[in-house]
Order: sequence, then C-alpha cells, then structure tokens
Amino acid sequence: MNETIGLFPMLVQMVVPEPCFTRIFTEFNLFNVECLKIVISKCLGYAIILGSFVVKVPQIGKILQAKSGEGISLASVLCELVAISANAVYGFSHGFPFSAYGEGVFLAIQTALVMFLVLMYGGRQLGSFLFLAVYVAIMAVLLSPATPKGLIAAMQGVNIIIVMASKLIQAYANFTNGGTGQLSAITVLMLWGGSLARIFTSIQETGDAMTVVTYVAAFICNCVLVAQIVYYSRKAKAD
Repeated sequence: MNETIGLFPMLVQMVVPEPCFTRIFTEFNLFNVECLKIVISKCLGYAIILGSFVVKVPQIGKILQAKSGEGISLASVLCELVAISANAVYGFSHGFPFSAYGEGVFLAIQTALVMFLVLMYGGRQLGSFLFLAVYVAIMAVLLSPATPKGLIAAMQGVNIIIVMASKLIQAYANFTNGGTGQLSAITVLMLWGGSLARIFTSIQETGDAMTVVTYVAAFICNCVLVAQIVYYSRKAKAD
C-alpha cells in the first residue's frame, strides 16, 4: 500500500515536474502561467506517445487486408522512416524529455513494418528481410555512445528536407495515380494532428529550433495529404 502511495507522486511528477509540483500541490498556486504551459505540454506529449502506439495500425491493416501496398510510395515511406528515426535519435542523444520525442520510437517500428509489408507484397521477399536487418543495425549504431553528436545534429538539419520529401513524394504519387490507393485516411489525419501538437510541445520542452522547424514542415506537408484525401474521397463519391 505504501509503495502504491509513493508511486502516485512519481507518476504525477512525470506530468507536473519540479518546481511546478511544489508550486501547485504545496503552495496551491494553481494558475501559474509557466507551470500551466508545462503541464499542457507534458499532457500533449504523453497523449501523442499513447496515440503513436496505434497511429499506423489502420495503414498496416489496409495493406494486410488487401495483401497489397498499391498506391503507397516506397520512396515516401523510406524518407519518412529516415526522418522519424533521425528525430528520435536526435532527441535521445540530446537528453530531451521522453515526452518530447517518444512517439518517434513507436512510429519508427510501425513505419518499418509498413516498408517491410510493401516490399513483401511487392514480390521482394528477400529485400524485405534484408531491409529490416540493415535498419536495425543502423539504429543500433546511431543510438550507441560511439556516434558523434555532430553527425546526429547534421542528420537533424537534413531531416527537414527529408520530412518534406517524404510527404510530397506521396502527394505526387497520389496525384499521378488519381487517388490515394491503400493510404489510410485515419493514419494521415493522426499524423497531421500529432505534428501540429508537436510544434507547441517542442517549443515548450526543448526550445530547439531545428526540432520546431521540422515539425512545422511536417505539419504543412501533412496538410497537403489531408487535402488530397478529402478531395479524392469526394471525387470517388461523385463518380
């Protein structure tokens, strides 16, 4: 029982860190603006991480059900995987709070699975397993202390371009195909909402300009994909 009581303040402090924990629960200063910003940012951050557990499940489900990755650009998925992985590695190496980048870990796993399935159903079984082996090996190296922080910072700088490329390549594929194929509307909408929320949490929790700009770029490009999904779904109904 005592352990449970002791655990509760620890869980609360994940969302309300010091000195805000003392100000709110000891001094009862419930309307401290800076603390409210921190609490909102933490809540959003952990909500995004919880959402990231399932954000690509609809996409994976569509591929498995159709036994096809038709309409999904391999180049787009690869760029997205590189961008997500680089962002997670950057946050980890710089010691940012897990609430500021944690979804990248789960999104990377799911995006790698999407890549694997598209390759598999595209008739490239050997390539799908080779891809997984190479990806795991690269991530192991990047997350090790042996990797220079300068290299990781350079990767994050290039990441902005990669993020935009991943989204715009898929947007171009949708345009040339005249539809969104097996692209999941639910997944795109969740990524759109997540990138918008991450702009605020990144400003609040990291203050890192490159991270903020990366999410701004992701949000703008996600807007293009959302607009395409709305347009092509209305067009399909009209036809």
